[in-house]
Amino acid sequence: MLIVGLTGSIGMGKSTAARRFVENGIPVFDADAEVHRLYKGEAVPLIEDAFPGTTHDGHVDRGLLGQRLMGDKDALARLESIVHPLVQSARQEFLANHARAGAEMAVLEIPLLFEVGADSQVDVTIVISAPLEVQRDRVLSRPDMSEEKLDALLANQMPDAEKRKRADYVVETNRPVEESHAEIDRLIESLRGREGRVFSSRSGETNAS
Repeated sequence: MLIVGLTGSIGMGKSTAARRFVENGIPVFDADAEVHRLYKGEAVPLIEDAFPGTTHDGHVDRGLLGQRLMGDKDALARLESIVHPLVQSARQEFLANHARAGAEMAVLEIPLLFEVGADSQVDVTIVISAPLEVQRDRVLSRPDMSEEKLDALLANQMPDAEKRKRADYVVETNRPVEESHAEIDRLIESLRGREGRVFSSRSGETNAS
């Protein structure tokens, strides 16, 4: 099974691109969605222990947690040490399930693909990209977003230019969505039939290549 790593900085259009893969019948693991699930489940007591007062009513208060993390790289690393292993476990289960079902390709939508070294666990990397001014306009139009929050988020992400250099493929989203979709469709067709190397369906594990 070919494993595709889909990534891009905040506001670049990853979710829209991921939906296009789903529309083409390709399963997608959404790392952000898994984190949201964990913040209402097994990660709650672990995060409360590490960051007292950031959870209530059985879920993590993302606003309070974000305030606790802002500008504190050590705190962010502590959170990642809790969440990343849980996400990785869910990701491996997702891949194993789809490999058993006979899927020829699966997509891992991981915002910090390069930052956490997960690019070694995929066969192909795709970066979704747009110019900086487009990115900022998109993100700042979101509720409860500010210049300060955006700058803090970007400080924890690899610059877009570096991601583009590392990518096998780059899809631009600063154009009509139909054009981006058409490029993704062509990319999917070019990847069909390609042999995957990093995932063993027998062991249910990815292996760094």
